[in-house]
Amino acid sequence: MSVSDNVAAVRERINAAARRAGRNPEEIVLMAVSKTHPPETIREAYGAGLRIFGENRVQEFAGKVDALRDLRDAEWHLIGHLQTNKAAKAVDLFRAVDSVDSLKLAEKVDAAACKLGKKLAVLIEVNLGGEAAKSGVAPESAALKELLIAAPRLESLQFRGLMTVPPFTDDPEGARSYFRKLHQLRDAIAARKLPAVSMDQLSMGMSHDFEVAIEEGSTCVRVGTEIFGARTKT
Repeated sequence: MSVSDNVAAVRERINAAARRAGRNPEEIVLMAVSKTHPPETIREAYGAGLRIFGENRVQEFAGKVDALRDLRDAEWHLIGHLQTNKAAKAVDLFRAVDSVDSLKLAEKVDAAACKLGKKLAVLIEVNLGGEAAKSGVAPESAALKELLIAAPRLESLQFRGLMTVPPFTDDPEGARSYFRKLHQLRDAIAARKLPAVSMDQLSMGMSHDFEVAIEEGSTCVRVGTEIFGARTKT
């Protein structure tokens, strides 16, 4: 199947999952995870109507961004872990950083955005499974509280919501409890009506479990393999 066919099939699955949950499919953003894929493949997804793309590594995207600059309305998000020493480059390249996981990183990103006169949308990454190999703040941690409290002074950042990558299970149902927990955490934070903190976005769900994520309230699903096929490189 072509990339265009794959996008159409994924959209059908999104629509079906939304209907099962009594939701409007238009509330759910399909992000094409274009990491490791070359510009020509990304262009196929763009031609199929996708406009939101997720990249994992600053340096990798820097190597292909020049070949994609003419895609004026494409929106590039960094979804992988960001090292503080690459914050300035990330701010230059991306519209949003969906993986903020510490106050130190948020401060670096804010300073870089301020220098460029740019407003940058950010999501807080939450590590719900307590996995040491994954980034993200723990849901009840001081690190999360620090980020939320600091939001008003980080004037170049727009806190939009939460993101998570749950522990992998072969059965997509294994992720349901984690998606539900993130939704509950989002609701709890939103109820506090914190200054400069919006909680309208829940980025959760990938190729193997996005339908479950939609049923649990995801507003953005990050789909790579089901659109582009297997990764072309590591």
